Amino acid sequence: MGFWIFMLFMDLLIPLTMVGFGRLFMTKYPPNINAVLGYRTKRSMRNKDTWEFAHKYIGNLWFKCGLALLPFTVILLIPVWGRGNDVIGTIGGIICDVQIVLLIGPIFPTEAALKKTFDKNGIRR
Repeated sequence: MGFWIFMLFMDLLIPLTMVGFGRLFMTKYPPNINAVLGYRTKRSMRNKDTWEFAHKYIGNLWFKCGLALLPFTVILLIPVWGRGNDVIGTIGGIICDVQIVLLIGPIFPTEAALKKTFDKNGIRR
């Protein structure tokens, strides 16, 4: 039971991080373009407008994906309650792998939206 609770906690970290940073980026974002904090890609760091747009866009996606992942994480771990540590660890690992894909996946539509909204110099179309 202790390992199941630990795995539940660990598997909830990614969705909760997505919800937290998603909510933060939708309303606030790092005020200055920097190479340390925030959504940092070549396209998002062109100017203040692209920086703000990228944070709001990916924040919205992360928030929605994170909220959707929370119940699925719990629902998928319930059937392995009381099973052996190997089963719990395997299922928890698979859940974490899927969550990582959904954490990284929104980068692609965000970059596409930046490309559609801004020209190569970062000027709105």
